[in-house]
Amino acid sequence: MGRSADKAERLFFAFAFRFALCAFHSIHFQHHAMGFAKLSLKGRALKLLAQREHSRSELETKLARHVNVEEGDDLGAILDELTAKDFINPERVAASVVHRRASRMGTQRVVQELRSKGLDDDLIKATANELRSTEMERAQAVWKSKFGGKPPASTPQEKARQMRFLAARGFTGDVVHKVLKHAGSDANDDGSDYS
Repeated sequence: MGRSADKAERLFFAFAFRFALCAFHSIHFQHHAMGFAKLSLKGRALKLLAQREHSRSELETKLARHVNVEEGDDLGAILDELTAKDFINPERVAASVVHRRASRMGTQRVVQELRSKGLDDDLIKATANELRSTEMERAQAVWKSKFGGKPPASTPQEKARQMRFLAARGFTGDVVHKVLKHAGSDANDDGSDYS
């Protein structure tokens, strides 16, 4: 219960942060809208952060083409300031990815997405270890949502199709084999007897 309460608390604060950021964002744009001013680099960063969590690496990539050296834009300094004010937070980025992807994807796919966002290896490893503890249950739920109404795979072609389906979603080979081995058995519907 404590683990889910901590997760719920983190999500609550993430949503509260997002709401506050959106409020700041709207005030910032109302001020600039009156003079039809071009959106500043910091304004663009805040706009992106108001839409969803972004890593520093993602923001660097997205904002690099908007840097105007003549106007004195310093992307590094802006991102440092946003990081110092906790607008850019790698832990929130990882939690957001897990929240959006973990119910449908295996640990490998979630880790791949975290790496693509340029997050720290230690954070990725910690997140992966947390996800591995629920890998079997998540794989079973994904399999059940796709194939649960059908009898277990009776032909090698159907079994291969189901294996490809789970593997493409980032579940490991041993997890895929265990899920298919116990597919359709009523005794293991809760996923607790897999070994």
